[in-house]
Amino acid sequence: SNSRQPAWKAGALPTELLPHYLQIFLMVIVPFPLFVSAKIALLSFLPNFFKKIFYVQILLQNNVRVKVLLLICYDFLCTRKNMKKITEITSEETFSVRSPVLREGLPIESCVFDGDNLTSTKHFGLFVDEKLTAIVSVFKNNNSTFNHENQFQIRGMAVLKEFQKLGFGKELLLHCEQFFKYKNGTLIWFNARETAALFYEKLGYEKIGNLFNIESVGLHYIMKKEFAAEVYE
Repeated sequence: SNSRQPAWKAGALPTELLPHYLQIFLMVIVPFPLFVSAKIALLSFLPNFFKKIFYVQILLQNNVRVKVLLLICYDFLCTRKNMKKITEITSEETFSVRSPVLREGLPIESCVFDGDNLTSTKHFGLFVDEKLTAIVSVFKNNNSTFNHENQFQIRGMAVLKEFQKLGFGKELLLHCEQFFKYKNGTLIWFNARETAALFYEKLGYEKIGNLFNIESVGLHYIMKKEFAAEVYE
């Protein structure tokens, strides 16, 4: 199936997942007059290093009209790369990411979390060109391990495989932190998979206690991050 193919073969975005040798071939080795349209089409998804190379190649053009046209395309497509958005979604919409990432091989019913449809629960999704690529859910749920009153729990953080390692999880987490601050939250906590603990530690989260097992899911740590309550005069 496509999910087992490299993203560039499966036709999945973003194209920055192209193997490096193809990026180099398109952006460096291939002479500028050739495959210009291919370069422009890929530009909005390529890493900054290759965009800079393409920009220099544009500036070296002798034909002023061609140079202006390409600069316009460059500006538009580089802006298009940032056409990601994080927005609130329904619990049912999370299933398209929860299922393949968090509950692979399990019935769709396993994607339903307790409290999913409470009015205090929020679900956020990160979209790339209208495609839902990453999700997270926020629950108003106190953990007796902590003494803080206004606690929130994160659950179901997941990024589709072809979009992993692109910083989408970090963007969602930072979005959640802004939501917590808006709600005057004082502590965020969650059960983090053992393999993801380092990711959260880099963002200021702290492991609490020892590893424990969640049946059918795997080993986890409780992790938390404290926030000072906002004071308004």
